[in-house]
Amino acid sequence: MDASVRNEKMSDSEQTFLEDAVSEVLPELPAATKSILIEHLQSIGVETYDDLQFIEEADLMTALRPVQARKLLSIWKRKYQTPENSSSSSSVNASPAQSLSLLSVSPRSSSSSSSTSPGLDTQWDDNFEIPWTKFPDDLMHALERGKRPGPKLRRQMVRIVVTEMVRKCPHVGKKHSTEVAKKMVAKYPKSLQDVIEGDIVGPGYHSLVKQLLNRIENVRRTSTPKIRKRKCQTDDSDLTDEVTLEERAAMQDTYGCINWNVKYLPSEETQESQREKIDNLKRIFQNDDASPEEVKSLMKSTFYTQRQHVNQGKSIKYLRVEWPFWFDELGMSVHFKELTGIDLKETFIRNLDLKGKRLLNYMTTVCVNKSKKFLQTYARLLRIRGQQSGCSDDFKDMVLLLLSYFDEKEESMFFYVEDTCLPEEVQLEQVPLTPAVIVCGQSCYSSTRYMLSLDRNLINTNISSFISALCLMFGSYYCFNIHYPSELASTLEFLQRWREQRESRSREVAHWRDVGVGPLLNRRLLSHADVALGDSVRAGVRSLARSMLIAALIDML
Repeated sequence: MDASVRNEKMSDSEQTFLEDAVSEVLPELPAATKSILIEHLQSIGVETYDDLQFIEEADLMTALRPVQARKLLSIWKRKYQTPENSSSSSSVNASPAQSLSLLSVSPRSSSSSSSTSPGLDTQWDDNFEIPWTKFPDDLMHALERGKRPGPKLRRQMVRIVVTEMVRKCPHVGKKHSTEVAKKMVAKYPKSLQDVIEGDIVGPGYHSLVKQLLNRIENVRRTSTPKIRKRKCQTDDSDLTDEVTLEERAAMQDTYGCINWNVKYLPSEETQESQREKIDNLKRIFQNDDASPEEVKSLMKSTFYTQRQHVNQGKSIKYLRVEWPFWFDELGMSVHFKELTGIDLKETFIRNLDLKGKRLLNYMTTVCVNKSKKFLQTYARLLRIRGQQSGCSDDFKDMVLLLLSYFDEKEESMFFYVEDTCLPEEVQLEQVPLTPAVIVCGQSCYSSTRYMLSLDRNLINTNISSFISALCLMFGSYYCFNIHYPSELASTLEFLQRWREQRESRSREVAHWRDVGVGPLLNRRLLSHADVALGDSVRAGVRSLARSMLIAALIDML
């Protein structure tokens, strides 16, 4: 029995000194990788600081990349190759990080005196701060609302707390666990206190202490063979600190949204207050006495309910009735900013000022010489435009030429009607299902009024400018969870990247960043796909060709 206790203590001490040695050199190493590395070092016989000088690069390659392994070896061999470096007598002149490492010298020699070591803070639990900020959103929501977290959330909470406790003190005992449990229950008694049928059981924190102690024991336990301990990750894995729930949610967001699926109401809001604000927005819209600041405030505070309605699949007709301001420029700009963190129209105009002339110059001087079809489109637009000039017309040129550059159809984005056409006279059965701009006039250049159609419903019948109409159309894809149609995928993706003001390319696009690709090669690729390949491969070739074109055009800016 005594031998097993000694072995367990020795294993705990090995785990601690190896974690310190690795963390000092590679502090940013993920917890899972660090755990695998420590287990591997233990399995090959590393028991003291002095053993680290005998590690070879091949010993570390199972868990680390080459540069990480070399960095670790370089510092370890320089630090532990002489006896003085492992002697506690040199701690007087050592740095704080070195002093911490040298306090334990060797697990074997310090295991018997660790409880009385002058460097060990036995009162650390008095100043220990519960890591509330690291808890998942679901857990904090339950705690703040006085609800009892479910078993899975409670286990996650215990894991996070024990991880922080072990970092603070490698040798956590029952006394420390009890003090930490007291603090947690005192902070959220309704959620964490031991209660049976309304009566507090014992001190109220006994079950939490038990869970903390069990988790600490599990952390200390090792298994054989150690290198095969972690083969897969499950919902109950120990990687809570490595990948937070917020990061996982961000990975699932679409089209670059940062707030796509809002899980909870703001703390100051209730379902009743949301309903009141929705009715207030309707009243303001009907009375035509809207104050822009008031509308912005109401739209922002009801963003949670807006996302709930969209993500539940509510129809456009329903949304149009419930949220009339959402389909106006003011309301959509608020929702788009909350959804993506980016100003919609302001970013388009800013990028037009910065890069519009460069893009137009490239198209009108380079692209016209590469494609006869593009040259014909450019000549047609010059005839339609005539002598008109200005920023708005430059933007029209850019969009229409982009459609031609990517060999996409103008009628998939714009639907032309007479300039005197009334909303009820628009033949919606001929309009695309995806967001489309209704141009009231013979061309985008001569029109002074635009409408917006979505799911063949007119959602805005009085848009005064081309830029506003295009921004509303583009924002609709984001706000209402609509995928880019294949007929406009290249143009819309280019506008998306142009709007984001960053050269964020997929790996597929980055591969072609230095390749100048024009419409002619794009058509050749697509033609080859149609003739020689099956449907799935043809789709892949089309996607590759589109990505090559977008990358080539972005590189011109």
